[in-house]
Amino acid sequence: MSADDVPIGGLPPSTGALALDTYDMGMRFGSFQALQGVSMKVAPGTVHALLGENGAGKSTLVKCVAGFQRPTSGSILIDGREQAIPNPVVARALGIGMVYQHFTLAPGMTVAENLLLAGGQTPGVIDWKRQRAELAQFLKTTPFQLDLDARPQELAAGEKQKLELLKQLYLKPRLLILDEPTSVLTPQEADEVLGHVREFARSGQCTVLIITHKFREVMAYADDVTVLRRGQAVHHCAVADTTPALLAQAMVGGGAEGTDGVEPAPRNEAPASGEVSLAVQGLQVMGDRGTLAVQDLSLAVARGEILGVAGVSGNGQRELVEALVGQRPRSAGTVSVQGQPYTARREENHRLKVRSLPEEPLRNACVGDLSVAENMALRDFDRAPLCSGGRLRFGQWRSRAREWIAGYGIKTQGEDAPIRSLSGGNVQRAVLARELHGDINVLIAANPVFGLDFAAVKEIHTRLRGVRNQGGAVLLISEDLDELLELADRIVVMSEGRIVFETPAASADRHAIGAHMGGGH
Repeated sequence: MSADDVPIGGLPPSTGALALDTYDMGMRFGSFQALQGVSMKVAPGTVHALLGENGAGKSTLVKCVAGFQRPTSGSILIDGREQAIPNPVVARALGIGMVYQHFTLAPGMTVAENLLLAGGQTPGVIDWKRQRAELAQFLKTTPFQLDLDARPQELAAGEKQKLELLKQLYLKPRLLILDEPTSVLTPQEADEVLGHVREFARSGQCTVLIITHKFREVMAYADDVTVLRRGQAVHHCAVADTTPALLAQAMVGGGAEGTDGVEPAPRNEAPASGEVSLAVQGLQVMGDRGTLAVQDLSLAVARGEILGVAGVSGNGQRELVEALVGQRPRSAGTVSVQGQPYTARREENHRLKVRSLPEEPLRNACVGDLSVAENMALRDFDRAPLCSGGRLRFGQWRSRAREWIAGYGIKTQGEDAPIRSLSGGNVQRAVLARELHGDINVLIAANPVFGLDFAAVKEIHTRLRGVRNQGGAVLLISEDLDELLELADRIVVMSEGRIVFETPAASADRHAIGAHMGGGH
């Protein structure tokens, strides 16, 4: 361990809740500025919430504090002293622990073994009698009672989340970072976990920094809140002095009019005939935890129209998209395209000309180990000219792929390279080439430019407008309100699985949209 890999002065860290400050912190990845001049104060023994849309910089900020990334500018102060945190080992030595959004448990090991592993200093020979007694004593000091012999694969999602929290509490952290800790929990489980976390903070044992997208959790459990927007800290306040509507307005930014200086592109008026291409009626969809994520939702998208769906992440948008494209069953309701029933079967996609641009295309729209050419052929590999007389014509697959690679500016080692070897923007371009091929009646696009560079964003936006201008109906689900204000003809807001507000985009008031996003009606 080098000299800068230990706490300042080589002193062991003190105990109890710490004070965290970031000063003018910046983080750059190549030409992309993920954080810019972020200054934030987290008081010891408090719960401090970090809010922001996807891509706002929340995860980057906490990863810098936890030692997984080193900021390219600015400082981190622990208890008022500037501190380099070059890696997670140093963070751990300073008393910083982090519970991740996705589980990091060893599934085949017991609860007891997972707790011991968390310490990182497991002896070669374990005195299990003594260790179990220590762990049992530790559990008595916590609100969570888990069977030490249970394995994570036997635990419900709520119990797994509690085990993740116990792993950190076992190490007696001075700062506990929680990255969307309730995303897999029922509201009752979320209240239990966050209630206990708040008690830990108020007892002075630790300070808590929590990333969440749920206003209810901020209002109920946090003391202070910082809002990030496009890599900048744009709002700080005590929770007692704010409302969900004000927080939502801070997240989406801007004044009552305009789009932060973005000049909206000319819009196509929906046809006077109002010919509906996509109609959703009374849709109900179950979430991962067995509760309704989409509740009695109805919407219609006209031919030659972009309908934007706004909302804070976690309000049913993902489940809506998955139900529309056939990745999640529908509990009730109907979906029709061009007046015909649509259940998202492959034959219907061809006949009714329905296409989709899902979020995380490498995971949701590609087979990573297949080549670029093979992925581009997934829609029509069994149709002419890619198939003739029951025989697949691989030469046709590759020649068409080469045309699309050139036409869409896809950077790849060639059409035979595995698609997982491409960057995110180039994967998205490859999926675009496939999904935008031929005539389109309906295009369902979910956060289609998330994480992409400015050039890729501009290109994809241009192609979405092109689908609309050719008479296609585009359903655009996005957590970036600026994107919706720039592209959409109409905007609806989803909150708690329902459509709660609708407005023409050209005359939209972003404060009104923000208020509905935050649950204010």
